[in-house]
Amino acid sequence: MGQWTGFLRRLGVAAAGLAVGVSLGAGALVFPGGRLFGELAGFFAYPLPSGNEVVSTSITVTPSPTPSPSDTLPESTPVPTLEPTSAPIPAESCPEGWGTILSQTYGQASGVGAIPLSSGSIKNYTSQPDSQVAAWAQAGLPFQIELNSDQPQVLIMHTHATETYNLESDYFYDPEWGARITDTARNVCAVGSQIAQVLNEGGINTLHDMTLHDYPSYNGSYAASNATVRAYLEQYPSIKVVLDIHRDAIEQEGVRVKPVTQIEGKSAAQVMIICGCDQGGNLPNFSQNLAFAGALEARLEGMFPTLTRPVLFDYRYYNQDLTTGSLLIEMGGHANTLEEALYSGELVGQGLVSLFTSP
Repeated sequence: MGQWTGFLRRLGVAAAGLAVGVSLGAGALVFPGGRLFGELAGFFAYPLPSGNEVVSTSITVTPSPTPSPSDTLPESTPVPTLEPTSAPIPAESCPEGWGTILSQTYGQASGVGAIPLSSGSIKNYTSQPDSQVAAWAQAGLPFQIELNSDQPQVLIMHTHATETYNLESDYFYDPEWGARITDTARNVCAVGSQIAQVLNEGGINTLHDMTLHDYPSYNGSYAASNATVRAYLEQYPSIKVVLDIHRDAIEQEGVRVKPVTQIEGKSAAQVMIICGCDQGGNLPNFSQNLAFAGALEARLEGMFPTLTRPVLFDYRYYNQDLTTGSLLIEMGGHANTLEEALYSGELVGQGLVSLFTSP
């Protein structure tokens, strides 16, 4: 019966995708209805801007041979079947050939698979019973962060480091712009740096790896980041948390949607945590990651209401077997501005410091 429940939930997601639009969570290309079409097959349709050298600030280590991480193609992020609020498009004229950007603030989960937390929520797209998912999510942190340690506690990295934001306009986008760039001061690496800075200032020893795992080849990026994370864990076994920082991509009928909200009078990109569920033994400790996801979601939404979209709990891999504190976080989408994402990076960093110092 559980497998049928999961099937029906996925069928509902497909219908939502058909009705609402397309979401490219963690890099997968999806057509309406949730149909996966390769590992962002359209990536090479939008060449990276020239003049940017590949930059890596990763530690100098030789990764041990990495077993196959079941590096299956990332699945799509289901578009939430929620009632977002939208901001009107200004009257200024749209450049010829460009598309429009719609600002939306997504609410928390509702309906089938919606699991409320003390603040925030989880959307369960698996066949696991909601009651069991809720119990796992509220079990508390499965690790203890050592404050003011001389040993690293957290690693921030990016499987899709070249992901960036809309750098030209708040209201329009160039369809030829694929929202990928190798400049680490203007892609998701900059957001990771913001999170790492707040964590280190809060007494949590944090490393930030800016290896461009998806450049020059996007295919195999998860296998590449798997090797990088394993190398860090071998050199620094003190690491308890690995955060893979991405940005989402949501489109509907040619309109790019940016998930955005107002926090303390400033525009912030909405944040979505993704936690994978075990499938065939690939994530044996997934419930511990889920406990971390639930705790972080509740803390972020409690501190900064409307900052988060519901936690996505689904059959994903994303190298989350490597620690019991491994999560993927979508920091806004490709229609958000870099400034909105950087502000959210600051807020996420504050939420993590709060959670780790006062769990």
